[in-house]
Amino acid sequence: MDLHRVEPGVWSVIIDGQQLEVAVEKDGAEYVVTIRGRTQRVAVPDPRAWESSNGDRAAAGVAKVASPMPGKIVRILVGPGDRVEAGAGLLVVEAMKMQNELKSPLRGKIVMISAAEGAAVTAKQTLVVVEADAD
Repeated sequence: MDLHRVEPGVWSVIIDGQQLEVAVEKDGAEYVVTIRGRTQRVAVPDPRAWESSNGDRAAAGVAKVASPMPGKIVRILVGPGDRVEAGAGLLVVEAMKMQNELKSPLRGKIVMISAAEGAAVTAKQTLVVVEADAD
């Protein structure tokens, strides 16, 4: 497969010697992809994004922040008892020479950190637990 950008939003794709023109347009959280007059909406989820429906948040307002992939803890940004805002950085995991900052999904207090700088972690391993503030 060979892929070249022709102009903004238009790509030339060559697959097995066959050339296709592909138009890609961002529409909110999705992309609209058009090939040979046929249009398809495509969602590309960010694996680093926290989703409240993923089961990590308990009914008591507790969120477990887990590593999205195997890697190494390079920096811990908070400590037990610290108060954090939603979206605040908690720690940094390095995987495949890329650093990913894991963020708090909610405003609250850090009740547990089960990671240490330099430690190897597995995918889906809980690293930090945040207890939500009562509103």
